[in-house]
Amino acid sequence: MYRDIVDFALTTPAWLHTLAEVGTDAGLFIFAALFVVCWWRARHAPPRDLAIAIAGPAGIVGAYVTSEVLKLIIREDRPCRGGVPTIAACPPLDDWSFPSNHAVIAAGAAGTLMLAWRALGWVVVPLAAVMAFSRVFVGVHYPHDVLGGFVLGITLAPLLTLLLVGAVTPVVRLVRGRLTAAG
Repeated sequence: MYRDIVDFALTTPAWLHTLAEVGTDAGLFIFAALFVVCWWRARHAPPRDLAIAIAGPAGIVGAYVTSEVLKLIIREDRPCRGGVPTIAACPPLDDWSFPSNHAVIAAGAAGTLMLAWRALGWVVVPLAAVMAFSRVFVGVHYPHDVLGGFVLGITLAPLLTLLLVGAVTPVVRLVRGRLTAAG
């Protein structure tokens, strides 16, 4: 399946190659901007809502760290190291393939953004899926790398976020109380 996708990708126009390479990283900036919007939207909401918007990025970082640990344990070679022509340059030898960090971060962002603002689901889940697929399209991951990363991100990041909310919510209440008293 990997070869079929990569071979097809090589027959597509150059502008699509550029879009696939740049779009994956640009999508991460879109997710970051959406977190800022969620924080802004939740700033006057109940403390738990603001705590979710604050804890979401930490949940994503936790999922990313887990992904990095798994990469070091599994140590799966990148598919592009086998001499397969690809759109993107193959990452360095010590940059392992499974799971895909881009997929973990994109799916983790989608999952935690849906905790903060459920209505975003129709935008963020497809965006995360396209970002994850682009890693196979450009040739740097196997399909199972992005599928594993997607599942890891969309489950672990929201779970970690919810675990952090219990600690962050009282801090939000405290800070809001002090700001109200000072104002």
